[in-house]
Amino acid sequence: MLSVMSRRSLWFEAAALAARAHAGQRRRDGQTPYAAHPTRVALWLAAACGERDEAILAAALLHDVIEDRDVDFDEIEERVGVEVARLVATLTKDKRLVESEREAAYDAQLAAGPSAARLIKLADVYDNLLDAEGVSARRLFIEKAERALTLAAGDERLATAATLLRDLVERVTAEDGQRR
Repeated sequence: MLSVMSRRSLWFEAAALAARAHAGQRRRDGQTPYAAHPTRVALWLAAACGERDEAILAAALLHDVIEDRDVDFDEIEERVGVEVARLVATLTKDKRLVESEREAAYDAQLAAGPSAARLIKLADVYDNLLDAEGVSARRLFIEKAERALTLAAGDERLATAATLLRDLVERVTAEDGQRR
């Protein structure tokens, strides 16, 4: 007979770890629990992009925990495995670098990493842009979306996510243009 622990899926473990890691953290609006963001990222990948790979969905749930919370690679590896930990590490900016160097290093890291990391990044930017309030916040996320789309160019595995993000960028840009 299987123990309860062995029946838990990878994404279940990742969801529990993400919820604990982001406990008490809020989104920019000051009200929405931060855990809603990585949950939406994973759900969007599954629902809109048809993603079924549990490691990718688990990494989507955990994509911000190293960068923003007190969780490290070893803890992720111990809880959900090295594949997920490596994806999360690829999605983590090096905060030791100054911002101008950090963003270039991050883009290079994503470009050199597996396409699954770029897929999660597309979903992350999609959710952030959808959630952005105010023209200046949307402009910032449109710039990030354009960088993510550049990194995704030519990768057929990323085509659905890239198309959906590109469509959102165009919609938001048009709406903001009408508001001026």
